[in-house]
Amino acid sequence: MELHVLDPFGDFQTAGYLRNFQAEKDLEIVKHLEAAAFHEQVRQTLSYLEGAPSLTYEHILQAHRMLFDSVYPWAGQDRQTTAPYLRIVKEGYRELFALPDSIRFAADYALRLASDAAYLRAHPGEIFGYLAHAHPFLEGNGRALLTVYSDMSRRAGFHVVWEQIDKREFLRSLTDELMEHGTSMDTLILRYVRDGVLSLTEIAGGLESNFERQKNI
Repeated sequence: MELHVLDPFGDFQTAGYLRNFQAEKDLEIVKHLEAAAFHEQVRQTLSYLEGAPSLTYEHILQAHRMLFDSVYPWAGQDRQTTAPYLRIVKEGYRELFALPDSIRFAADYALRLASDAAYLRAHPGEIFGYLAHAHPFLEGNGRALLTVYSDMSRRAGFHVVWEQIDKREFLRSLTDELMEHGTSMDTLILRYVRDGVLSLTEIAGGLESNFERQKNI
């Protein structure tokens, strides 16, 4: 069964976009709520991830919960829980993102690859592509997954200057990567990989700058 991602619960008119706590139907306002929540919680979320001995799927869920539990009552719950019937379709493509019952498998595969620091350093785009393919949540995937990915790269001793990547090029490469893994994103992201670990404040600032720029695209 396919439903428009705008209203998977079937109660948009009464509960607003994705049952947000404000019952807000204006998507521009909801996006502002998400951005404000991210600003308030990204530093704390990065600190939480840094404290984990290793990253698991549960850390992805908790990162999303920490970032967005002031916006959505289902924050931290993946699509297998919130909308197990939903297939995500983008620009007519039906296979870019994992089906609900495959989300954990896709994310675990990315986490397993990323646990090898040398492989992550050599293939940062491929691993990001697998995370993106998992697409665990109804909303907030970009911010949550990039936050987790930033901790992955920190553990491997490098960082990505996301805010310098042209967003149109990023989206084109990501679509190509999702259609055929291991083909496009490494070429793009490797140009923006830098050695060394940033402070949590610097990582948070870079992530916020990255998403702030996206508003104009």
